[in-house]
Amino acid sequence: MATGSGGEPESSVSLRTFGAVLQALREYHGLTREELGELVGYSKHTIASIELGRRMPDPDFIEAAEAALGNTGAFRRAAEHLEREPGLASWFRRWAMLEQVAITLYTYESRMVPGLLQTERYARVLFTEQLPPLSDSQIEEQWLARAKRQQLLWERPNTAFNFILEEHVFRRRTGGVDITRELIDHVLEVGELRNVEIQIMPTVRESHAGLDGPIQLLETPKHKWFAYCEGQRGGLLVSEPKEISILHQRYARMRSQALNPKTSRSLLQRMRGTP
Repeated sequence: MATGSGGEPESSVSLRTFGAVLQALREYHGLTREELGELVGYSKHTIASIELGRRMPDPDFIEAAEAALGNTGAFRRAAEHLEREPGLASWFRRWAMLEQVAITLYTYESRMVPGLLQTERYARVLFTEQLPPLSDSQIEEQWLARAKRQQLLWERPNTAFNFILEEHVFRRRTGGVDITRELIDHVLEVGELRNVEIQIMPTVRESHAGLDGPIQLLETPKHKWFAYCEGQRGGLLVSEPKEISILHQRYARMRSQALNPKTSRSLLQRMRGTP
């Protein structure tokens, strides 16, 4: 999501429409922004930003507002349209919406460099190799959606990002030597951001807590945690506290098993010289 003046997201059609629904329902119930804010646990300024289409509502807000505004289901249905971003798989849209408001985001990836860290050339290689094949317009749409998500790293300096990447995702040389070197340069650059930590899990490792596959975890402004696990043709959004706890334990163990950020940077620099 692009940023406009004052650091707030530029308004999109779906955000403005959602905001208009919120305002209409609030006024129908005879509530001021301040009164609605007291009911849902948000400030009147947050209510105003959402109504004006300047702020993406988080899931906690959607549920609280639905309850405060009659439990008709209209508000939840309006929120569904916020997820219909072009270029994103249907099973990923809910997670992408959560990413927009996350204050903590952890990612472990064993298959490829994750989307938030990809270069355009690397991403286009992945899109080109998809089966069934994508059209040129679909590839362009997917890249634009990915590039838009990547702005989170710079636009949310107070969000803590941690990435654990398997060494072999770079050793594979996806797209060739030049694309791999460019990719490593980009990952090294992102790793210099104060809110980003990048750790490499070495290929030779006697114990490993992440052998069941990739993990993503995030924390919302209301300090609620969600997880996301993706496979070949679908993804699973997890909100059950017990499951979140298990994935947290695994991720914490992996952070201790992976190389620390400084050593990871040194390894990437060596791979960049002879990928």
